[in-house]
Amino acid sequence: MLGGAARQPNWRRACALALALGLSSCATVGDNDQAGDLPRATPAALPAEAPRVIAPPNAEDRESARVLASYGGAYRNAALERYLDDLVQRLAAQSDRPDIPYKLTVLNASSINAFALPSGRLYVTRGLLALANDDAEIAAVIAHEMAHVSARHAAARADRERQSLVVSKVASMVHNPGLVSSSQNSLASFSRQQELNADEIGIRTIAKAGFDPYGAARFLTSMRRQVEARSRQATPDFLSTHPSTPERIAKANTEAAQYGAPGSGEHDKFRYLSVIDGITYGEDPAQGYVQGRIFWQPRLAFTFTAPPNFTLDNTPQAILGVDGNGRALRLDTVKTKDGQSLSDYLASGWISGVDTSSVSTLRINGNEAATALARGTDWSFRLYAIRFGSDVYRLILAARDLNPATDALFQETANSFRRMTPDELRNVRPEHIDIITVRSGDTLQSLAARMAGPQDQLERFLVLNGFDETSPLRPGDRVKVVTQ
Repeated sequence: MLGGAARQPNWRRACALALALGLSSCATVGDNDQAGDLPRATPAALPAEAPRVIAPPNAEDRESARVLASYGGAYRNAALERYLDDLVQRLAAQSDRPDIPYKLTVLNASSINAFALPSGRLYVTRGLLALANDDAEIAAVIAHEMAHVSARHAAARADRERQSLVVSKVASMVHNPGLVSSSQNSLASFSRQQELNADEIGIRTIAKAGFDPYGAARFLTSMRRQVEARSRQATPDFLSTHPSTPERIAKANTEAAQYGAPGSGEHDKFRYLSVIDGITYGEDPAQGYVQGRIFWQPRLAFTFTAPPNFTLDNTPQAILGVDGNGRALRLDTVKTKDGQSLSDYLASGWISGVDTSSVSTLRINGNEAATALARGTDWSFRLYAIRFGSDVYRLILAARDLNPATDALFQETANSFRRMTPDELRNVRPEHIDIITVRSGDTLQSLAARMAGPQDQLERFLVLNGFDETSPLRPGDRVKVVTQ
């Protein structure tokens, strides 16, 4: 597993607090409760009416389905897929196990990650593709994951964790963060050695395939800078399962030196940037996206705003939120029984400690709704069920101290749930990678000013392109910017 860049800030804390929202000892889900994943864009291979990936019976297929479900499905781009397929075959021929039928899938996720199943199924996120800058860098990523397969790292880690893929840990964090925390220390050193071993094998493979062996160190450097740029958002999972990135970079450079001087192999930047031109960057609005405290879901045409100081995270299962001061929220969908009213649903026992006398009906921006209070040992909850179109949305807000002021903030959040306006729907456009040609007079600052988003434009531009503030620009060079 090459490594993951940042998700939203305080991710582990958000998971831990969100666990209280219907999943802790003071809130139990009954057999009749049928909580569903928050509806998201369906991968092209699935029918539109199937928001979940249905796991086939085969264990390997179940893990593949879990990967797709956890990472937004497959990202479809025919030219990019052909390019990567050719790269995989070229690397496979020089790998330690050319007999393995390697197959690469691009995942529709903005996080920076790559991993492999024991069978040779490889996965990279589109966020990782956006960070790479030439074919040697992406070849190093793919060869690294092939090395995990050929060295049976995935199988060994499966035995260690009693799972068949380390990506299962990512999904487990959503449902049971305690499981991850308890095994983290023992996993970390085991994974560090695997990562260094996979780096060594991967560099040997790309060198044999004719690529610049220093591509691995360049990409690891970009990852390090990405983590530093988003240090407040860096995931504990990345830090605990990988050696210090400077160590990996030093070892990667030492390994590459055995095969030649820097730049001695192929490192085609022009072609690589051409194939990633136009790919979606950041969150895909079709799956809903977070903008500060606001969550937008243009495909389903709804939005809501979290209370002040909340950080939101958009997961396949739910929207999770936390403010770091003992308050959290969760928004998901739920299937109710035919004919069951929303007030009856809230009082039906799917969460313990409901004060049935607090159940009441209301309308929220024209939508039928019901609300109630529930109290547990450590947490108190303000619950809402909102009927929006054919779906029922369950908004669960939790606080260790549910005082009148906090309850008023929670009610404001519920009252912000509404249908998006036509103008809002028209203005929702995904960000994407735009490859532009440097012209005479362009500077790092002037190019960075073209980056979407008002904050840290120069830093984001430099990291995205593997530049520093002294990097030269030549007319005719190609660079990446993020635009809408």
